[in-house]
Amino acid sequence: MTTKLAQLKPLRKLMPIMVLALLGAVLTNCETKNEENQDMESTITKEAFGTSGDGEAVDLYTLTNANGMVVQITNYGGIITKWMAPDKDGQMADVVLGFDSLSNYVAGHPFFGALVGRYGNRIAKGEFKLDGETYNTLVKNNGPNHLHGGTKGFDKKVWQAEEMKEGSTVGLKLTTTSADMEEGYPGKLDVTVTYTLTNDGELKIDYQATTDKPTVVNLTNHCYFNLTGLKRDVLDHVVKINSDSLVAVDATLIPTGKLISVTGTAFDFREPTPIGARIDDESDEQIKMGGGYDHCWVIDRVGNNMALAATVYEPTSGRVLEVSTTEPGVQFYTGNFLDGKLSGKGATYSKRMGFCLETEHYPDSPNQPQFPSVTLRPGETYSTSTVFKMSVRK
Repeated sequence: MTTKLAQLKPLRKLMPIMVLALLGAVLTNCETKNEENQDMESTITKEAFGTSGDGEAVDLYTLTNANGMVVQITNYGGIITKWMAPDKDGQMADVVLGFDSLSNYVAGHPFFGALVGRYGNRIAKGEFKLDGETYNTLVKNNGPNHLHGGTKGFDKKVWQAEEMKEGSTVGLKLTTTSADMEEGYPGKLDVTVTYTLTNDGELKIDYQATTDKPTVVNLTNHCYFNLTGLKRDVLDHVVKINSDSLVAVDATLIPTGKLISVTGTAFDFREPTPIGARIDDESDEQIKMGGGYDHCWVIDRVGNNMALAATVYEPTSGRVLEVSTTEPGVQFYTGNFLDGKLSGKGATYSKRMGFCLETEHYPDSPNQPQFPSVTLRPGETYSTSTVFKMSVRK
C-alpha cells in the first residue's frame, strides 16, 4: 500500500498542471471556433467605383453572406454587377451579365442588372391619361413606344446609399427623388429600394414609393441571369413558370388587352421545359412578335402575398434560381436583342446569352383599364417585394 501511495504522489502533483493544460486547450479551441464563426459572418463593404456621366461619385458595395455567396451592387442605377454563387460541386461563378467597370455601364447597355422606373416595360405611344388629363411627353425610345422610364430613367440615377446589417443579413438601402414631370411623369416621387442578402441564398428586393400628385409607378429589376457562369447561352436552362395565361402583344410588343391561355402554345412552362425547346416556333404568332420570349406571364396566385413565379434549373452546374414576388406578372425575356456587340467578364453577350425574370405589373397598364392598376395617389405608399433565391440541385 505504501508503495502504491508513493506512486500516486507524483500524479497528484501533476493533476493541477494537467487540468490547466486541458482547460487551456479547450479555451484555445473555443477561440479558434469563434474566430472561424467571425470569419463566416455576413459582411458589407464599400469602395469607389468611378464617376457618372454627370461627374457624380459612384460607389460599389459588396454583400457577402456567411456561406461565401457574393452580390455586388452599385448605387449607379442600383445595378447588380456581380452575383457569385456555387455550383453542385461548390465552385463559385458569376451568374449575371454585366461589366467590371462603371465606364461600360455609363457608355450604354440593355439595362444589365438595373433598377427600372418610373415604369418598367412599355407604354404605348409614350402617352397615357390619368384623371382626365393626358400626359403625352414620355420619350419614344422603343420604336413608337416608351420603354423602362425613358432617356434617363432610374437605371441611370446615382442613388443615395445606406449600408445595413441586422442579425445574419446584410443589405443596401437606396433612395432617390424623381421630380414632377421628370421624363414626362407627373408628381414628385420619393423612392426607396432595399436589397437584402440572407444566408439562405436569397436576395430580397423591397420597393417603396410615395407621391405628391397622382401618377403611375411600376418598378422592377432587370437582371440578366446565366446559371452556367457565363460559359454559353441559356437555351438548355430548364424553366417552370407558375402561370396559366399570358398578356398577348402586338408587333410592337404592346398588349392587345387580351389575356390568352398558354395551353397548347410555346408559352406553356407549367411543366419544366428547356428554354430552347420551342423558342423558335414561328408557327406561334406571339413567338414571332417577340423574336422569342419577351412577354408578361400572369402569375397564378391567391391574394396579394408572396407567390412563387418561376424556377430555373441549369443541369450542368446544378444551379437553381427561384423567383417569388408580390407582383401580378413576370416578364420572361430571353436576350433576343443581344447582338454580340457588348462583352464583359470574359464573355461575349450574344443573342440569348442571358434571361430576365422581371416581376411587374403588366405592360401598358396605364392605357389598359382592365389590367391591375398602377396608379399611385398622395397619401398612399407603393410597396412591393421580390425574392431571387439561388441554390443547387445535386
